[in-house]
Amino acid sequence: MPPPHHAPDGLKTPKAAAVAGILFSALLLSSLVLVLQTLRLNPQDPGDWVGPQSWKVALALNLIPFAGIAFLWFMGVLRDRLGAQENRLFATVFLGSGFLFIGMLFVAASAIGAILLTHAARPGELIGSVTFTLARSFAYNLASIYAMKVSSVFLITASTIVLRTGITGRWTAFTGYTAAAVILFGSHLVDWTFLVFPIWVLIVSCDILVREYRRADRPG
Repeated sequence: MPPPHHAPDGLKTPKAAAVAGILFSALLLSSLVLVLQTLRLNPQDPGDWVGPQSWKVALALNLIPFAGIAFLWFMGVLRDRLGAQENRLFATVFLGSGFLFIGMLFVAASAIGAILLTHAARPGELIGSVTFTLARSFAYNLASIYAMKVSSVFLITASTIVLRTGITGRWTAFTGYTAAAVILFGSHLVDWTFLVFPIWVLIVSCDILVREYRRADRPG
């Protein structure tokens, strides 16, 4: 029987996690900035964002799937770093929270995308209707309450991985615990908390990359 195929070591290095994390952060932050510039997060907004500025929302929605792909790669490499230290319960929470976050983010983005498509097909009929309010409230609750709360769980588990593997500085783990608390209690109150999660991933990814280059430059 031939030996099982293993992924090349180059695909499992910390650099892979760093690159994926930076891509995820850049894409999601760009998407969130575009949305925050245009779309009012209050679900009771009048819908003026579906007018001339709707291209910003459409661009943001098109960036989100690529951010999700990069996040899945980031999550996979981090889990691989656990190796023999992996605990089944811990791994379940880590993977489950990551999958739930991406899934709910995609669904919320789809709801906003459906509003744009419906308005383009029936201009003047959707804005101000009960259907518009329902779709906006659904997207708002899913993103600001459920997806963000789940992202705080991911932050806690990812920070614990950092502490157990030493893949990056311990300070990033404690920053992650703080960020998780901010998101857990403030995501539905303050709009800018949407930026906390991708910023933490960016910080961790950059620290991983710097550490790897320093390690490569050491003699011997």
